[in-house]
Amino acid sequence: MVQPVSKPSSFLLLSILALLAISLICTCTLRPQSKEIATQVYFSPNGGATQAIINEINNAKSEILVQSYSFTSTPIAQVLVEAHKRGVKVEAILDKSQRKGQYTSATFLANTGVLTFIDDKHAIAHNKVMIFDREAVITGSFNFTKAAEEKNAENLLIIKSKELASAYIDNWMKHREHSEPYQPRH
Repeated sequence: MVQPVSKPSSFLLLSILALLAISLICTCTLRPQSKEIATQVYFSPNGGATQAIINEINNAKSEILVQSYSFTSTPIAQVLVEAHKRGVKVEAILDKSQRKGQYTSATFLANTGVLTFIDDKHAIAHNKVMIFDREAVITGSFNFTKAAEEKNAENLLIIKSKELASAYIDNWMKHREHSEPYQPRH
């Protein structure tokens, strides 16, 4: 036999339901709305990462900041110089290993007027980053080299996010502060 619900228990049940409803409403309205972040991913070998980087460089309108460990890709270096020539601010921070080569991307960039710096304050400056127009970031294991595109197992992410770009710019600036201007020998 079903027992009738007394008024005090009904009141308690309704109170609990009301509190749950209010809690749910508050949770939904106070939680920040997630923003859709556009991302692209590329894998190598031969996954199109170099072309994706070239496309981003060609689409840049005001600024490109580069941090790179190994940088030997002629096509990427050439489009960075083209961006510089069309008025985009291009600056690069490269690893100290770029000083050792006969004619490196550091030399090529610096000789064409791109501000180029060497970060020698770490065992290696192992970043692989480009920041575009303060709103997009390229990062991943992909070095800016022909081998990364054609031979190595690498990954590259392109992330369109002003918030993320801001964090990467802050980090880039910290490294720029302790880096030295590159003086090409050739």
